Amino acid sequence: MAQIVGGGRPVNDAERRVIAHLRDNAPDDWLLLHNIEVPRGADLFEVDVVVLTGHSLVVIDVKGARGRFEVSGTRWFPQHREAFGSPVAKLRGTARALKGLLIEEHRELERLYVDNVVVLTAPGAVLVDPGGRDARHVTTIAGLIPMLSDVSRVRHGCSRDAGPYRTAIIEALNGTVRRSTAPPRFGNWEVEEQLGGDSRVTEYRAVNATAPTSGTVLLRVYRADPLAEQRRRVAEQRRIANAYQSLAKIPPHPCVVRSRDFFAIDDESRFVLVLDDVHGQALHLHLTGRKLGIDAKLGVMEDMLDGLAHVHANNVIHRALTPACVLVTDDGNGMLTGFDYAKPGPRKHTVANELPNILDVHYVAPECRARPERMTPAADVYSAGVIAFQLLTGELPMPGVDAEPDAGGVAPEVMDLVRRMRDPTPAKRPDAVTALAELRVARDAQPRRRAPFGGRLRNALRRLSRPAHR
Repeated sequence: MAQIVGGGRPVNDAERRVIAHLRDNAPDDWLLLHNIEVPRGADLFEVDVVVLTGHSLVVIDVKGARGRFEVSGTRWFPQHREAFGSPVAKLRGTARALKGLLIEEHRELERLYVDNVVVLTAPGAVLVDPGGRDARHVTTIAGLIPMLSDVSRVRHGCSRDAGPYRTAIIEALNGTVRRSTAPPRFGNWEVEEQLGGDSRVTEYRAVNATAPTSGTVLLRVYRADPLAEQRRRVAEQRRIANAYQSLAKIPPHPCVVRSRDFFAIDDESRFVLVLDDVHGQALHLHLTGRKLGIDAKLGVMEDMLDGLAHVHANNVIHRALTPACVLVTDDGNGMLTGFDYAKPGPRKHTVANELPNILDVHYVAPECRARPERMTPAADVYSAGVIAFQLLTGELPMPGVDAEPDAGGVAPEVMDLVRRMRDPTPAKRPDAVTALAELRVARDAQPRRRAPFGGRLRNALRRLSRPAHR
């Protein structure tokens, strides 16, 4: 039985299961700290569990979400919600920061190996990592103790025996980390689990504390510096509020994610955006192996254009549209999300200076690649055209190539529309309303399998419920 030597209050049941599992099953000489904060510069980073084994110090992040997590680059694409930054990459940085603090306290701890491990606790949770970069640092509860016991994980140049450093490690930890003071609640929203995030924003699933049976929401909690000088603080708050301001201008629509609230916690060190908890997956996952039929692909394309037409009709430009910003719900419908860098009509300030840091050039209109601040609705249509091309053909369009890949039974009228959406000249592209109308005509003319009656009725009702675009 391992010894728990301190810590704060676990945030959720997943963390409690991991702590209890280690306490009850790990070797007697292991030491546990849980729910602590590690200072890193001006920030504090929350750590779920720290374990001192016989050969290393291990920083652990607990993930309780269910289903598949598919790794692509530096992002994880989970089921039922938006993609987020790799928790392995984030935890690796925290481990480096912790080791730096330990060395400041005791120079001999340079030889201590500080490892990092992400634990997936939900039954059936699985990581799909084709590149293998993150998989080495991810395990389940059943595999946690064997992974922590593996001496071969210690890197070359570090000691494989932490025993001689045990006293120095404990003294250094006492001098550098502290019990987590992070509140389990933001406003009236009580956190159920932390879903992911990066140095700028953390995402949680939460319930209303007053009405916990009313369903879950997603909280995007943005970090801010309340001690910054006034001008910088105002600029930062404007950037953080951008997604809410953009979504607030858009009336509810079945193809656009809905925001519920936006507020700051008391000291303005955090701002919270409350969104509907959409049960779906990023379209990106369906472009990399998940098979959709032709009807389903055209349906997602139609929903994407339907949402975009609604957004443009309300004078909002998305500006960062990629397959990661299109969710495919469990019912097979498409929904636009990712409005952090949108432009909600004329205003005195801008967040366009942030665009070069986040844009994926494959989806950026030619006229905006050197000047992202020139984004217009036509640029959104170009991005949608690239996404549609990739969705229908499985490939990104190649500049200057006349012969395009076979779209596997998609009507020529649809592919011609997709080509015109990607016209190098903005004025020659159809707007989103026109593109949507043309796609619906082409879909009606295209032979397709008849959906079950329930699906046809559901689709008909959805169309009737949508506002007309003028």
